[in-house]
Amino acid sequence: MKKSDIEPFFATLQAANPTPETELEYQTPFELLAAVLLSAQATDVGVNKATRRLFPVANTPQAILDLGVEGLEGYIKTIGLYRSKAKHLVEACRMLVELHGGEVPRTRAELEALPGVGRKTANVVLNVAFGEPTMAVDTHIFRIGNRTGLAPGKTPLEVELKLEKRVPEAYRLHAHHWLILHGRYVCVARKPLCWQCAVAPWCDYKPKTPAP
Repeated sequence: MKKSDIEPFFATLQAANPTPETELEYQTPFELLAAVLLSAQATDVGVNKATRRLFPVANTPQAILDLGVEGLEGYIKTIGLYRSKAKHLVEACRMLVELHGGEVPRTRAELEALPGVGRKTANVVLNVAFGEPTMAVDTHIFRIGNRTGLAPGKTPLEVELKLEKRVPEAYRLHAHHWLILHGRYVCVARKPLCWQCAVAPWCDYKPKTPAP
């Protein structure tokens, strides 16, 4: 994708969805952190079903600690890898209480120090909860970065760093949401819906999928 194509590419995504939001349901930075931690290799729909039961009972680090691993498992057992996620979330809550006064830290290093929190999760929290223009590269963004030519790279970090360089400043805050939603509903993995893609004119993907 040529540099001159990037502005109209994002302007078109912005026009269609001026204020994109995560599809995870949350009310506080901690609820967001917990939901994103639980969402690894799981759908947002599945996580939301579980947190609708969990958060009314326990939506703070101390409340999760009070539940304990086994108690937490009972609420999230419908989510894949729930046992390891329960352990990670409880240990993360322990660190939040002991090191951060029960508050979610606002730096990448402190977030990534929490069990079960990697770079992508930290970037989501920094962006969605605290309004920082980070790029949380998931499978959708990784695919789009390479398929469109916007930010080709062999690893999620390489794609992230290229996005930080190539996305115009005016679009950085919402860029990762536009790309995730585009990858989730239009530029899907097996057969992209090119015939209904609003940004197809600026995309490097040559074998454009015809309408069925």
